[in-house]
Amino acid sequence: MKLLTAASKVLGVIIIARNGDRSSFYQDPKTYAGSDTETTALGVADSHQLGSLLRSTYLTKGSSSYIEGMQSDLVDNNEFKARVKAGVEGTVVFDSAIALLQGLYPPNPNNKIVLANETTVVAPLGGYQYVPVETVEPGNDRSLESWTDCPTFQKHIQSFYSSEAFKAREKGAQSFFTAAKDYVFGRPLTLENAYNIYDFMHTELVHNKTCAHRLPPTLIEQARGLADFHESGVFGSADINSIANVAGRTLMHSLITALERIAFNGDPLQFLLIETTYQPFISFFQMTGAASERPELKAMPNYASAMAIELRRGGLPDTRDFLRIKFKNGTSDRFEDVHVFGHHADIPLTEFIYRAEGAAIDTNRKWKSACSASSLVPFTTSSTVGAHTQVAFSGAFALVGLLSLYMATKLVKRSRANAREARLRLPGDENAIAVPTAEKTRLI
Repeated sequence: MKLLTAASKVLGVIIIARNGDRSSFYQDPKTYAGSDTETTALGVADSHQLGSLLRSTYLTKGSSSYIEGMQSDLVDNNEFKARVKAGVEGTVVFDSAIALLQGLYPPNPNNKIVLANETTVVAPLGGYQYVPVETVEPGNDRSLESWTDCPTFQKHIQSFYSSEAFKAREKGAQSFFTAAKDYVFGRPLTLENAYNIYDFMHTELVHNKTCAHRLPPTLIEQARGLADFHESGVFGSADINSIANVAGRTLMHSLITALERIAFNGDPLQFLLIETTYQPFISFFQMTGAASERPELKAMPNYASAMAIELRRGGLPDTRDFLRIKFKNGTSDRFEDVHVFGHHADIPLTEFIYRAEGAAIDTNRKWKSACSASSLVPFTTSSTVGAHTQVAFSGAFALVGLLSLYMATKLVKRSRANAREARLRLPGDENAIAVPTAEKTRLI
């Protein structure tokens, strides 16, 4: 039960987090198929730092956002749920989620068991907590990667590339392309390729000392500006129903469902973590109008960024439930309030759902219709991306050191997972985006 006290009115929270730092990555500018990439120690360190901050914010008594009544020391899998994008950049997103969870639920010596012979066994690493996560693959669940294999979205991309605004921006960027020639090692210097130009420059700047000493500071700033323009035009629109917002529209179903569960006192869910890439942030901020008042929200969020959607119960005389939305852009930023749908304060939950649910894509069938897809295209295991060969995500993660524990506890956790999944599914909807647990890859 979600009982409130005078000291806290937070019923629960949804966290949407971006993955941490990684190695260089290539995305096809027309299809957004991606190359291999790997997590870096910096990336998981930043995600762990984010998890620790979330712990101090939501699971520590005395915080203004403390979630009253939630288990804070040992994770309760009924109160906490984690969903992780497992498509393009999947291994990096997964690693980031695990690092975040290590900060959110650190090792605790109370993570122990007393055996029948009265022997006490503490979990390894001082009580390490193996938090279950649900990996969401686009082959059977489009909620966290809805933009790949979507013909309508690809037509939108081509339309954006043909627009006068795009052509004018590319013409104005010619001096940058000329100056950047010696720093991109043969990569195409076009506005269509802006994301890949920036990603390569940024990765080299962070990890290559020679590049860091040679790269003029104005070039990385210009590259970032062009990449932000590119990704904002591809993944966002002020029209909430636009296919440009497909990343946010499929995410919205998960948000609304979780908010309804948190608001219902009979449901134990209080904390949902969604670990993903940058695309849904751009869509969400544009489709809800937040970016119209804060244009910087149209840009790509930095690594280890996070958006927090807090469900709060108002005090007398208005005891309705409200949403307070916050955004933290990377490790050096603080959480700041973000206002949606024209509000300049917290928005009532009922109004948020009323305004957003019509645009939400909540089933694979609706995704197929919005994308004009001839079939529910399964996620391919490999594809050629320009001059790069993608050995894409195969749908089964392997985390060394955890696999044996996974097999040992699989049967126990499946029964719990099936019960939680049933609560997430829409009544009577056999095509809901949430697929049966048995069809998903689950890890501990």
